[in-house]
Amino acid sequence: MSTSKPVRKRTFRKKLKRYRMLFLLMVPGIAYLLLNNYLPMLGIIIAFKDINYAKGILASEWVGLKNFEYLFTTSDAFIITRNTLLYNAAFIAVNTFLAVALAILLHEVRHKLLKKFFQSAMLLPYFLSAVIVAYLVYSMLSQEYGFINKFILAPLGLDPVAWYMEPKYWPYILTLVSIWKGVGYLSIVYIAAIIGIDHEYYEASTIDGATKWQQIKHITLPLILPVITIMTLLQIGRIFYADFGLFYQIPMDSGPLLPVTNVIDTYVYRGLMQLGDIGMSSAAGLYQSVVGFVLVLLSNLAVRKLDRDNALF
Repeated sequence: MSTSKPVRKRTFRKKLKRYRMLFLLMVPGIAYLLLNNYLPMLGIIIAFKDINYAKGILASEWVGLKNFEYLFTTSDAFIITRNTLLYNAAFIAVNTFLAVALAILLHEVRHKLLKKFFQSAMLLPYFLSAVIVAYLVYSMLSQEYGFINKFILAPLGLDPVAWYMEPKYWPYILTLVSIWKGVGYLSIVYIAAIIGIDHEYYEASTIDGATKWQQIKHITLPLILPVITIMTLLQIGRIFYADFGLFYQIPMDSGPLLPVTNVIDTYVYRGLMQLGDIGMSSAAGLYQSVVGFVLVLLSNLAVRKLDRDNALF
């Protein structure tokens, strides 16, 4: 036992010397991670304090769980939690399915220029800001000048719809906007995974007479399943976080739409703008982070259990 520590130290020093350039390349990433992800975690104490700017964060009065009462004791608590969970669950399911399908279809495109054009066209909406997308949607849904009312409903003799006053349409509108904006980016990840599959699998299946659908079902999908699982777990970890731009900018902050567009993020933002209480906002952020962390652990355990069960058979 006495000689093991010196041996380990020598081994570590040898590795450090041998791979010193690689360790040097890691320094910016580690520094960013510490400064951007770990150092701000000290701000968790804000969620348990009544912040007094004159006293500072550390000297401000402790209030325990009082800041969390804002989320759980109001009449809107159930609505915003329900909207956040159901929208994100729908986005995860629909976007993942469409992204995988789109990646498989793009992989089958053999013309290089067409393939690059389709990839660029799909990726473009992801880089548009929520404000620009909001006005694009408004150009479609405006009651007086919108494309749908003016060029689709009017020629059919139908009355124009006040889209920004009718909550019943917005679960579908927000889902469509989420698909249009996010599926292209997500599909790039799955295209990369499909490209990494050894072509010998497809050549062997072609020799055996397998159809395209059989190749997709028995080769492509099983081999990219780990990537799908990882991406889904990452999204589940943020299921209590909503796309603020999607739920605040796209509906134009319309009051009548709040029952179906108000989520935790927008609710906290409106509360912060009205009350100026950063303690409450920090409490909401901590609540979202803890629940997301627990959901990731539970999802990971569920996936590992399924893998063990499948291994038995």
